[in-house]
This record gives sequence, C-alpha cells and structure tokens, in this order.
Amino acid sequence: MTLSMYSASVPVLKQMLGSLAEILAKTEAHAGEHKIDPDAYLQARLFPDMFPLLRQVQIACDFAKGVSARLADVEVPVYDDTERSFAELQALIAKTIDFVGSLEPALFEGAQDREIVLRPGTPKERRFGGADYLVHYGLPQFFFHVTTTYAILRGNGVDIGKRDFMGKY
Repeated sequence: MTLSMYSASVPVLKQMLGSLAEILAKTEAHAGEHKIDPDAYLQARLFPDMFPLLRQVQIACDFAKGVSARLADVEVPVYDDTERSFAELQALIAKTIDFVGSLEPALFEGAQDREIVLRPGTPKERRFGGADYLVHYGLPQFFFHVTTTYAILRGNGVDIGKRDFMGKY
C-alpha cells in the first residue's frame, strides 16, 4: 500500500492543530480556575533563549499552512502573527485548520517529486524533493513547535497528558 502525500500530511496536521486548540482551551480554563494571569502561560518559555508559547503556536500554524501549501503547489497564505490572547490563538488555529482542510487530495498528486525551495535566492536557500521536505523537514519542524507548546504548559502545571497531545484520531 502506498501512502499518499495528502494522507501523510493534511490529516496529521489537522489532528495536531486540533490537539493544540484543545490544550489551549484547557490552559485558559486552568488559568481562570486558579486565578492565574493568562499572560503567564502565553509568555512562558522552556528556557530563556526559546520562543514563548504564543510564538510556538504561531510557528506551528506557519508550518502547517506552509507544508500543506507547498506540497499542494498553492500560494502559502500570509498571516500577521499578531495574536496576544488565547482567543486570538484559537482563531489562528481555526483559520489554519480551515486552510489546510480546504486543500483537495488531487492537488497533492506528484507532490513527492515536486521541488520545494525554501528561502530562494538567499544564502539559506534549501531545496528538497516533496517527500524529503515533508518527512525530514516540514513535519519535524511542525511537531517540534507543537511538542514545545505542550511541554511549556505541562511544565507549568496544566493538567494535560498524552491523550491531550495526540488529539482526536
């Protein structure tokens, strides 16, 4: 059985974005129940040189839309990344899920061989075949930021576990 590029990307991205939305909802509820300023979570980091939770979520959404768009050979939507609250992050995640979900499987035909060029014309230019881009770059980057978001929240006492991380599948 061959796994299509669509099946290896879109359902996975949507599942994990859904889990991000759920753990953020639990975090917002946790903050309210314990009278914790939501910004304490939104600005939390695992280590001083790492991005705060807000940015981790934004980057996860950036990778979800970027990976799926590049594989589908459509323009990557540009989002402003100006979110500053749980509600704004939820809206960002919903918008990203809507975009990723709007991509039809037919757009991914031949994606495994499609050339993906990141940062074209710069010293940091990278070229990948579509399959290598997804497996060795796009998904690992996406999962890094989803996992870091989870770790920040779990490390700060939010009652979430592996089932929350995995989301609905």
